[in-house]
Amino acid sequence: MQEFAKQFYKSQAWKTTRAAVFSARKGLCDLCLKQGLYVPAEIVHHKTPLTPANIHDPNITLNWDNLQLLCRDCHARMHDAKQRRYKFDKYGRLQLIP
Repeated sequence: MQEFAKQFYKSQAWKTTRAAVFSARKGLCDLCLKQGLYVPAEIVHHKTPLTPANIHDPNITLNWDNLQLLCRDCHARMHDAKQRRYKFDKYGRLQLIP
């Protein structure tokens, strides 16, 4: 979390909005659900990223049209983070899936 956004993410307005989004969307990842997958979500993602210029604009920060409920994998893809997935081979050894 970036320094300029810390106060916002601690605010009651964000906590209330975040909880309401989770409840209304049944706690499922929006992107996975579009593919017919029922995956628990963990993150409320801002489609338009928060910046120092828009952090005080509720049309960006609290607007449901700007929010997506995502699982960790989808959120990582949204931020182009490298996903690390593992599996066990037939001998029980943990292997990184490329």
